[in-house]
Amino acid sequence: MTLQVELVSPEGILFEGEADMVIARTVGGGDIAFLTGHVSFVGTLAAGLVKILQPGNQSQLIATHRGFVSVSHDRVSILSDVAELSATIDVARAEAAKARAEEELRAHSDDDEARASLRRAEVRLQAARG
Repeated sequence: MTLQVELVSPEGILFEGEADMVIARTVGGGDIAFLTGHVSFVGTLAAGLVKILQPGNQSQLIATHRGFVSVSHDRVSILSDVAELSATIDVARAEAAKARAEEELRAHSDDDEARASLRRAEVRLQAARG
C-alpha cells in the first residue's frame, strides 16, 4: 500500500502521485516522515526540503518555503507558498541570491529578511544538488 501525495503551490500542482514515504521539515518539529497508516497530522512547513520516496526507488526533492502539510487516511497534501522541483532550480541564480544575502548579512547582521533570503537560497541549492 502506498501514500497518495499532492504538492501544490500558487503556480499549480508540482507533484501528484504515489509514494512509499514523504519527509518534510516542520516549524518547531524538525523533519517528520510519513508512511502508510500515519495518524492524522496537520503542521506548518519550514523552509526546507520535501523528499518524496516513490515506488521503484525513485525520489523527488522539492524546495519549499513556508506552507502546510496534512496527512489523513494515507493521503499527504502539501500546500506551499513557494515550491520548486529540484530539476527546475536555476543553480547560478540560487548561488547569486545566496551571495547577495551573505553580503547583506555581513553589512547588517540583524537583518531578518536577509537571513530568510539566505535560508531560501540554501534550501534551493540543497534540492538542486540532491
